[in-house]
Amino acid sequence: MVAILLGTGFEEAEAIVPADLLRRAGVEVTLVGLDGRQVVSSHNITITADLTLEELDQEQVDMLVLPGGLGGVETISSNIHAQALIQYCYDHGRWLAAICAAPTILANLGMLDRRKAVCYPGMEELMGSAVVQKGTPVVVDGHMITGEAAGSAYPFGLKLVEILKGPAAAAQVKDAVHYHG
Repeated sequence: MVAILLGTGFEEAEAIVPADLLRRAGVEVTLVGLDGRQVVSSHNITITADLTLEELDQEQVDMLVLPGGLGGVETISSNIHAQALIQYCYDHGRWLAAICAAPTILANLGMLDRRKAVCYPGMEELMGSAVVQKGTPVVVDGHMITGEAAGSAYPFGLKLVEILKGPAAAAQVKDAVHYHG
C-alpha cells in the first residue's frame, strides 16, 4: 500500500496527481491526514483523507509519499508520529518518495546523505550532503524517489507507478491520461 501524508498546507498537485496515477494503475493508495481526516491544502482546498495517522498500520506501508507545500512540510516535520513513520519506512527498506520542499525532510533526517536527489529550486542549501540534480524532474537513488516541484507531479507519479508496477503499467497510465511530457 502507498500512504500519502497530508499535513495542513500540503501542495495539492503533489499529492493528488500521484494518488490518481497510482490508483489508475491498480495500486492501493491511502491518503493519510496528520491532524484528522479533513486536511486544508496550501491553496485552501479541503481534502478528506482516507485515514488519520493514528489509524494507519505502518506495517502495511510499501511506499510513503511526502508531498511538498511549505505548510505541509512544516506540519510533517513537527509531527513526531510522522517522523517515526518516516524512520520506520527507512529502517525497513520501504520506498520513500518526496517532492518539492519535502525532500528537505528526508535530508534533515540524514536519509539523503550522499544520495542523488532533487528538490524545489532554491532549497538546495537545505539538502545537507545530498547530491542535488538541478533541473531534473525526478531522481531515484536506492529506495528514495525525489521530485522537483508541482510541475513534476506527473513524471513523479508515473515513476512511482513504474517502480511499483513496472514500465508497461506506467506507459499504459501515461497513454490513458494523454501525458506527453
